[in-house]
Amino acid sequence: MNYSSILSHFNITELNEMQKAAIDAIQKQNDVVLIAPTGSGKTLAYLLPVLQLLDDKKEGVQVLILVPTRELAIQIEKVFKQMSTPYKINSCYGGHAVGVEENNLAHPPAVLVGTPGRISHHLRKNNLNAGSIQTLILDEFDKSLEMGFKVEMSDIIGQCKALRKRILISATALKEIPDFVGMAHKKVLNFTTDHHQLKSSLIVKAVRVGSDDKLEALMLLLGGINARSAIVFCNHRDAVNRISEQLEIHKVAHGFYHGGLEQIDREKTLIKLRNGSINLLITTDLAARGLDIPEIDAVIHYQFPATEDVMIHRNGRTARMNGVGTSYFLLDKDDHLPVFLDQKPEEMELPKKLVLPKPTEWKTLYIGAGKKDKINKMDIVGMLLQKGQLQKDELGKIEVLDHSAYAAVKANKIVKTLQLVKEEKIKNKKVKMEISS
Repeated sequence: MNYSSILSHFNITELNEMQKAAIDAIQKQNDVVLIAPTGSGKTLAYLLPVLQLLDDKKEGVQVLILVPTRELAIQIEKVFKQMSTPYKINSCYGGHAVGVEENNLAHPPAVLVGTPGRISHHLRKNNLNAGSIQTLILDEFDKSLEMGFKVEMSDIIGQCKALRKRILISATALKEIPDFVGMAHKKVLNFTTDHHQLKSSLIVKAVRVGSDDKLEALMLLLGGINARSAIVFCNHRDAVNRISEQLEIHKVAHGFYHGGLEQIDREKTLIKLRNGSINLLITTDLAARGLDIPEIDAVIHYQFPATEDVMIHRNGRTARMNGVGTSYFLLDKDDHLPVFLDQKPEEMELPKKLVLPKPTEWKTLYIGAGKKDKINKMDIVGMLLQKGQLQKDELGKIEVLDHSAYAAVKANKIVKTLQLVKEEKIKNKKVKMEISS
């Protein structure tokens, strides 16, 4: 199958080595295990060959994708829709309206993606019939086990009586695959080994805190490296909040991300990171994988990863796909580098003087209408270029959600643009517009 038309929607001209190998294996084998680094393109690697398994004459769910988090479910749904196929996909996860999901399942999609807890719920309520499912994909299977979904996954797989193909995806190697998965004769592709390692260059640096104030040291480091984009990883929400408060004091544009936030607030943060309105993210390990995050220049371990797998996922946010990136370990006087760090880090001195990171070039305009209001990107582009008097290079990435949309506008133009368009209608409808906070 020629995938060029689909790849054009992602501005990709050629698949990488891992994706080619995965597609070949999935086409030839019934049971495939794919282990590859975060950011290597695993979602497309399994969605492309799975597309060939779909039959538009069949009713019911044909492909079930189980994922550990709602963020990953949303991302996979987004990627599949971007492929622009004639097939329907829906997602089910905690925090999503059950009524909406029930309505979607009344007319079952060809592809269903969801968390084990929510899929189990729909099976118990008879909203979902597993009898038509022929292909099962377990994405981030290792994390699903870590999060305690073993019982739910076992129950779900047990109800999929017509399974012909099982695909298991992980960013780290698995010691063993539980029997309930049902993989008797599997093909294993491991792209985390030295032989298959995708070309990248990760630089590791150790930064010793000279004072008793680790937060002050982080500020010095952020200004000193002046990365185009950076993620600061913490182990706890309170650390994320403390750092965010300090950045607010210094008026440094940033986003923060953890499990205590509402879903829409998480989505807004990621939208701003993707469109360049922020280039600094403070987060727990929730953002270490399973999110649609662009290439990051620097990863900073403000608090150290608890395990080697966590470190791999954190570091996987940079030096992706032939790229170069830097991982910084910020050490207190009593801290020691993780024993599982097998790369000797370069020692780095903190700057003596605080220099704040440069402001971002973009701000985000919130538009209070979306796909469900029949509004699309071109409607927004037309309004902002014509009525908002923007030049093409002053308008950045636009993302349209079900009931809202977000457009990146050059920071030095957004106030004037908002004044020009705030009374405008889109599709003959008055829409609320404001600079996204």
